[in-house]
Amino acid sequence: VPMAILSYVLLCNLRVLGFGIDPDYQIDIINELDFANATYGITQVAGLHNNSKAFLFRDAGRAVHAPDHINEKVVQLFRSKSEFTFLASIQQKSSTSGVIFSIHESEHSYFELESSGLREEIRYHYRYKGKPRSESFPYRLADGQWHKIALSISATHLQLHVDCNRIYERVIDPPQMDLTPSSGVWLGQHSHKHGLFKGTIQDVKLIFAPNGYITQCPNLNRTCPTCSDFLSLVQGIMDLQELLAKMTLKLNYAESRLTQLEGCHCERTCSANGVVYRDKELWLEPENCRNCGCKNGVAECRRIFCPPANCSEDSLPVHVEGTCCKKCRPKCTYMDQSLSEGQRLLAKRCRECKNGVMVKVTENCSALNCTLREQILPDNRCCNVCKGYDFCAEGLICGENSECKNRNTRAECECKSGFKQITSVKMKLCKTCQCLFMVICYISYALYPQPFHLLDAS
Repeated sequence: VPMAILSYVLLCNLRVLGFGIDPDYQIDIINELDFANATYGITQVAGLHNNSKAFLFRDAGRAVHAPDHINEKVVQLFRSKSEFTFLASIQQKSSTSGVIFSIHESEHSYFELESSGLREEIRYHYRYKGKPRSESFPYRLADGQWHKIALSISATHLQLHVDCNRIYERVIDPPQMDLTPSSGVWLGQHSHKHGLFKGTIQDVKLIFAPNGYITQCPNLNRTCPTCSDFLSLVQGIMDLQELLAKMTLKLNYAESRLTQLEGCHCERTCSANGVVYRDKELWLEPENCRNCGCKNGVAECRRIFCPPANCSEDSLPVHVEGTCCKKCRPKCTYMDQSLSEGQRLLAKRCRECKNGVMVKVTENCSALNCTLREQILPDNRCCNVCKGYDFCAEGLICGENSECKNRNTRAECECKSGFKQITSVKMKLCKTCQCLFMVICYISYALYPQPFHLLDAS
């Protein structure tokens, strides 16, 4: 709070540069009205000084009021402000009464300064929450002499200076600053026939900045920060306190929620193939020949371990569709060759090993669009194909860390870059790979859909 007050003390006069006022925060009424061509009932005369124009307001019917664009400017300057100063230099005819300056709509005066020579007092009329208010200050202005008057309002604080002397200071109800758009600005009178001022007026200004009277009396001490500044500071502190209270409530609620969460078991899950698994849950991926489990939110999979087939002498291990491990099936012996289940051999006619017997296979070979010299016989088949045939397009499925490659007479899974074959089993179509770069990787696998027939290691 002390730092905030110091900031106000340092910044309160930023709008008052030297003894000049930022033009955006003031309006010179006489200059804005432009009396160069004179107006009925007023005459330009010598004033208190020669730096600005002075006008004599005679005892005659007159209508000295601002045009609409000036009224609008004044209304805008008053809007949302909390402090201003009215300045004027006047020479009032002795023992007369009249309004020096007025801003009103109909009979509702938002600002009106009146000097009564009969009662020897200055009157300030304004409105507070839509109701009229008046302040009276006993003082004789109507004496035929020049006087400088400054009425300053800062929120609820009023100061009245006459001839650079502070003669009154009091607390009032804060004036209504949001004027109606149809408000009119009048100089030297209340309206057409009422409150006519008799005398000379010069340097009529409205200053919307703290300590505006300094413009008229540069040697006066400044009151900084002003009442309006303090009220703004107090309101800011109240807003901060309210915000702090709300944030404290939210923080307490968040802490209670965290305490509840710390006391509960928050299970981490795993997601694989669109399915969510709980921690420590196990599942099988038959299509990938893997056993998987969820561990601390991470899915870990390993290839299904296949024990040695240990087949008898009359059988050989072969892959069976829908299974991951080889199974023993009866072997065939034909022309001094041992053939496993599903292997084919072309000798005059196509034969295939089934249940330990070589059976004839009727296969309708497609017509080829290449010469006989350009034809090759793929492994385990009875029909030729053209050289360059895409064996991988038939659907060989390779496991992790490997990819399908076309060879001369077959498709084969080959390790990707960064992996190498680690198994000693000589499989012509499937290679298992391990990582070369000290990171975790899994054993690769390959599945072979029909019509492929896997070759056993020989």
